Amino acid sequence: MKKKGCFIILAIAVISLCAAFSFYSFFNHKSKEDEHIVLEMWTHEDSNRALLEDRYAKEFMQTHPNVEINITRQSSTKLIELVQTAFAAGEGPTIFNLSINDEYPLITTGRVAPMDYEAAGYKDAEDVKSYYIDGMLDPVTYNGEIYGLPLELTNWCIFINKKVFRDAGLDPETDYPKTWEDIVRLSEKIVIRDGNILVRRGFDFRYPYFLEAMVPMVEQLGGKLISDDGKEAIVGEEAWIKWLTFMQMWGPNGLNLGSPTYKNARSLFNYDNNDIAMAQTGLYQEARMKSDNPEFFNSGEWMVVPYPVFEDAVVDTAACYYGHYYMVNGDCDEKTRKVAWEFISYMLSHGEEYLEEVAIIQPTKALFNSEAFKAKPYSDVFAKDFERGHIVYYGESSSAIQSLLRTAVGSVMLQNESPRSAYLKLKSAVQEIIDEKR
Repeated sequence: MKKKGCFIILAIAVISLCAAFSFYSFFNHKSKEDEHIVLEMWTHEDSNRALLEDRYAKEFMQTHPNVEINITRQSSTKLIELVQTAFAAGEGPTIFNLSINDEYPLITTGRVAPMDYEAAGYKDAEDVKSYYIDGMLDPVTYNGEIYGLPLELTNWCIFINKKVFRDAGLDPETDYPKTWEDIVRLSEKIVIRDGNILVRRGFDFRYPYFLEAMVPMVEQLGGKLISDDGKEAIVGEEAWIKWLTFMQMWGPNGLNLGSPTYKNARSLFNYDNNDIAMAQTGLYQEARMKSDNPEFFNSGEWMVVPYPVFEDAVVDTAACYYGHYYMVNGDCDEKTRKVAWEFISYMLSHGEEYLEEVAIIQPTKALFNSEAFKAKPYSDVFAKDFERGHIVYYGESSSAIQSLLRTAVGSVMLQNESPRSAYLKLKSAVQEIIDEKR
């Protein structure tokens, strides 16, 4: 009887131990499956896009209760600096987007992860490419793998405030600029100064974005950033010196029509405060204008015209188009990367809503040819300039080259350095970079 009792007690103990082990295993497995995952997403400021992506994040977290998404927004120029600094310190965000010429070096140096095709809802790289316009994923394809998905495809045309034109005695419908020389002549009529301070500008450039907006000016004159064989930098001495001379003439030591020291013209345009007549910007400006100043947006007092050319241009090219691509930090663990690509794909599945609310174009075949795109005011101008342009220069050293262009322009405009001297310094510095990479 005592043996039987001991056996029963032992059996109960074994069963209890097995049950406890099973219970522990179940919940330990469950905790791994439901492990808390934090996605830190860094992107550039856009109030309309922020509303959408905050909503997408909330919806995603509702269906993924173990995921936390934190979105940080900065100005586009500040974001470049923050992302580069963070990755240099090994502390980059989980998800981020920049213009491709600033992102590409992070691909070649192995700082970002290739797509998880399955998590993003695709079979493989070729399946992804089949949804996009030919060539749009080339800038993020490296060694056969895709490293980013495009939030937007962007090119810049010229927005015109008709009221400012008329106030200066000009007819915007007939006097709008076709050439860079027109831009100068019109600005001389439009500009208002308080001493040497510009109270009203006719036009001004997008100074941080030399690769996108100013290299095409050099190309119009027959110059090139890099030769076709990749061996020579800053090709075409005459073209580069003429462009640098034009920028010097434009600036405060020349005709005093504009300067890198003034507030970005694009940021002023929407408010219709009689302080800027023309701004260089993209289709997205329409959604921002509608949000910032709906009365002006609906007034019919603005228009969009193509990117100008020089009167003696030998090449008809528009501003470069560029893409902002969402990418994932390569240092994240596999599970985090998988969830990150799933969230990116979820956001980008709302292409028509991005177009309607933010006026940005995801370069998918379906959206680019949609009636929704064609219905956007002046979308035909952007589409035709897209055909005249080409993708912005991108490479392992594109960020460094952008910085060198900025230095060259600043030296002739603000320090009154001779265009030839600035050209020689620029050519030498960029040549050294490409020689190092060969």
